[in-house]
Amino acid sequence: MTGFLTTHVLDTARGCPAHGIEIWLYRVSGDTNEKIAEAVTNADGRTDAPILPEAKFKLGTYELIFHAGDYLRATGQATEDPLFLDQVPIRFGMSEDTHYHVPLLLSPYGMSTYRGS
Repeated sequence: MTGFLTTHVLDTARGCPAHGIEIWLYRVSGDTNEKIAEAVTNADGRTDAPILPEAKFKLGTYELIFHAGDYLRATGQATEDPLFLDQVPIRFGMSEDTHYHVPLLLSPYGMSTYRGS
C-alpha cells in the first residue's frame, strides 16, 4: 500500500499554526474504536511524521481526536468551564490507497475541516 495520513491544526482566530495539540487516531469498526496512534503538533502545527504511515495504512473508517482545550486555555482564548470546544473529533473514511490529509481549522467557538492534499 502507498496510502498514508497526515494532519495539521491552524488557529484561525490568531492566524497561526497551533503548537502542542495532542492528537489521537482511532480505527473505527462498527461500535469498536481502536486507538492506533497519537502525536503532538509541532511549531508548524503539523505532526513530525504522518500520523498513519504507509506501513500501517488500511482502508476504512477513522477518527482523529484533537485535544484542543489545553491549547485554547494556554493561549488565553478560552476560560469558561466547560469549554465550548475541548476534544474535537473528526470521523472520516479512506477508500483509496493514496495520501489523505485531514486538517483542523480551529478557533475557540468554531472549527472546520476538509480533505486536503
